[in-house]
Amino acid sequence: MRQSYPSDVTREQFETISYHFETFRKVTRPRKYDLYDIFCACLYVLKGGCTWRGLPHDFPSWQTAYHYFQMWSKKDDIEEISLLDKIMRELVMSERIMLGREPNTSMLIVDSKSVKNADTAEEKGYDAGKKLQA
Repeated sequence: MRQSYPSDVTREQFETISYHFETFRKVTRPRKYDLYDIFCACLYVLKGGCTWRGLPHDFPSWQTAYHYFQMWSKKDDIEEISLLDKIMRELVMSERIMLGREPNTSMLIVDSKSVKNADTAEEKGYDAGKKLQA
């Protein structure tokens, strides 16, 4: 049994998305590691911003987690979206439904700086950091 981390999803949440992982590739031999632990290892790296070699030792080896991450993050030829993107969207949508909200977001916030600079965008100037004159 491994330690729980803030980036982990619950087992119940994982059960709702586990069919994606099970049908992703053909089963050739029994798995050595639980897919839940591998998925949580990927989330740990993505959320924490650490290196793969910086995974805690109670996760599967970093090579195994990285191998699965590479497989799951390849874009599908048909839908142009990776398996991880599908799963993360599904998790967010299910969480929003559970909280009594609409599954898709309905609001967009525009950065205030981009709005203020919109009228001066046509002016030309010199940026000392660049070697080109804009």
